[in-house]
Amino acid sequence: MKIRINEQDAVVAENTTLGDLAHSHKPGADVLILNGFPASVETLLQGGDELFLIRRGELPGKDELEGLMAARHTPGVHGRLKAASVGIAGVGGLGSAVAVALARVGVGRLVIADFDVVEPSNLNRQQYFIDQIGLPKVAALAANLQRINPYVAVEPHPTLLDPTNIPTIFAACSIVVEAFDRADMKAMLVDTVLAQLTGVTVLAASGLAGYGPNNAITTRRIATRLYLCGDGASEAQPGRGLMAPRVAIAAGHQANQVVRLILVEDTP
Repeated sequence: MKIRINEQDAVVAENTTLGDLAHSHKPGADVLILNGFPASVETLLQGGDELFLIRRGELPGKDELEGLMAARHTPGVHGRLKAASVGIAGVGGLGSAVAVALARVGVGRLVIADFDVVEPSNLNRQQYFIDQIGLPKVAALAANLQRINPYVAVEPHPTLLDPTNIPTIFAACSIVVEAFDRADMKAMLVDTVLAQLTGVTVLAASGLAGYGPNNAITTRRIATRLYLCGDGASEAQPGRGLMAPRVAIAAGHQANQVVRLILVEDTP
């Protein structure tokens, strides 16, 4: 009878138990998932069953993880995500969250750039850990992304971005995410990419401070190669600082728009 094991087709004999299959297919497997739920070794398998056999703490091989990701997204979708190169300018609250989301969906190459280091005040909203305080943000983020998906290529640039290095750093990217705090840096990044990187789309952000209404944050197409995420108004100020939930909403908008640009040819 036909079943699937770790997203691969397989044929097993009638009256095979889950324990029999685990012993023959993956000795030492101690997490047995049958059709989405933990199951006992005595469970009899049936045609069409889907199994995941896992050794606790073991890192899946590249082919196995690719198969799992492709099955989750469907092969055509996963292949296009894997082939994409995305740049992220600034890896604070916005940029680090965008990077995590894109690594989780399997975008093949992430080019990240930031000159800053992890500070205690960053931990209220940025994707870093307390033991990473003092590390360059791009180095810390690259390490965290490696733990999430070691088969995503991460290219870190610990540097201050300016009009002279942006075209080189992001030359291989089809999309660049703007994730700066300062308005002048935002404008510089957008102007430089649009002027010097032909065909590259920019996803900028504006207005995400505080704890205002969720649905006030939107994604708008400003020009042919420019999108803007946020409410366009909420700036950080006393009583309305940058906070993890709303920053994450805006980062989700940016990350989802990246995926849409990769997968949808005519994205509104």
